[in-house]
Amino acid sequence: MKFKNVEKTETNFKTIIKERKRVLVTGGAGFLGSNLVEKLLDRDYIVICMDNLFSSRKENLYRFLGDKNFEFIRHDVTESFNIEVDEIYNLACPASPIYYQQDPVYTIKTSFYGALNVLENARRNNARVLQASTSEIYGSPEVHPQNENYWGNVNPIGPRSCYDEGKRAAETLFFDYYREYDIDTKVVRIFNTYGPRMSPNDGRVISNFILQALMGKDITVYGDGSQTRSFCYVDDLTDGLIDFMEKSDFEGPINLGNPEEYSILELAEKIIELTNSDSDIEFLSRPKDDPNNRRPDISLAVEKIGWEPSISIEKGLNKTIDYFKNFVK
Repeated sequence: MKFKNVEKTETNFKTIIKERKRVLVTGGAGFLGSNLVEKLLDRDYIVICMDNLFSSRKENLYRFLGDKNFEFIRHDVTESFNIEVDEIYNLACPASPIYYQQDPVYTIKTSFYGALNVLENARRNNARVLQASTSEIYGSPEVHPQNENYWGNVNPIGPRSCYDEGKRAAETLFFDYYREYDIDTKVVRIFNTYGPRMSPNDGRVISNFILQALMGKDITVYGDGSQTRSFCYVDDLTDGLIDFMEKSDFEGPINLGNPEEYSILELAEKIIELTNSDSDIEFLSRPKDDPNNRRPDISLAVEKIGWEPSISIEKGLNKTIDYFKNFVK
């Protein structure tokens, strides 16, 4: 009788182990990736983080190193790999203009060859795979707000093209694998996202403005500041990624972002207010191909996965400001 009880316990244990998801997050040491890793670990998944640390920060992973369910692999997705997993989130690619324009050839290689290697790994292991695409595929849009049926207005030969066209090519590859090999693929177009673990050196508008305000420097606004963006707090965005991954009958593409729209000048003024800064605003010339407007239509996300952001810009900015205070002495 005791033997039967032990056998039953061992069987149940093996069943539990088998049912726990093994999830690979490429680019998992980055801002968005590390926040996603944390959410997945909180759900008691086994999480493997792959990153070559080109544009990410190893400090983002320190909090996970003692977790038995976490593993880090230093590897470049442009090189093939074979990791046995149930799901893959492909977030590997420099995402800020400073980093993706630093080596544009590498950026487009990461977008295409990275997607190819991720898809091949998913094919070998019968894994579901999600591609983190971007609102940049819409370019400087002539449709506002942008919905998933809009094909975009992208300059194919400009300084931002390595990222914009790289992501567009990756989307093509994902849908070709879906049609030709019946791979369980998902494509999500991510709009501007912000929050703790953003790199202080990546040149994004929110991190730039917050650091400048905290240090009492002039806030540098490109153009007259009338260009608009929408900003989604990272907790809302990572919840959306997981919700979409767990929706089994829809491959996308789908927009994830906050539909509230602000001019860049309004954002600068709000950050000055929240930081109690004495900073002035300095206006500089706009970079080439900088889009005039960017705002997601998220009606498809609401319909298909029941997702919409819930964290206000004030609450999100205050959390982000608290994080960046650690970088200012």
